[in-house]
Amino acid sequence: MEVRNCKMCGRLFNYMGGAPICPKCENALEEKYQEVKAYVYDNPNAGIQEVAEENDVTVNQIKKWIRDERLSFSDDSPIGIACEKCGAMIKTGRFCKDCKNKMASGLENLYAKPKIEGTLKKNTGVNHKMRFLDHE
Repeated sequence: MEVRNCKMCGRLFNYMGGAPICPKCENALEEKYQEVKAYVYDNPNAGIQEVAEENDVTVNQIKKWIRDERLSFSDDSPIGIACEKCGAMIKTGRFCKDCKNKMASGLENLYAKPKIEGTLKKNTGVNHKMRFLDHE
C-alpha cells in the first residue's frame, strides 16, 4: 500500500489501485454518475454541455464515463464522442464499429498465419568442434 494525495480534494489516503481519488470522493463521484445517468434518461435530447451544467459535472468527466462505456446514448441523441482511431462520431466506447472490426480481423490474421518451422541439423561428426579465433 502506498499513501497518495486525492486528485479531487487533496487529502491523503491509502492508494489501492485504480483512480487516484480517496474513497469519499469516489463515492461522491459515483453519486454524480447516478444523477447524470438519470438526467440523460429523462432528457434524451440534452447536449453534453447542458448535462454537465445541470449536474455540476465537467464535460471531461462525462466523456470519461462514455469512453468507459458506463454511459451510452441513443442514435438520435446529440451527445457523442470521436472514435480514437478514425474520428467518427460514436455514442459509447473508444472505437467505432468499423475500427473494432478492423482491429479484430487484424488479430485474427495474426493468429491465422502458419508458423515457419525450421529444421536444425545436428552436428555430430568429429570435424564439428568449437573453433576459436587467434587474437594476436
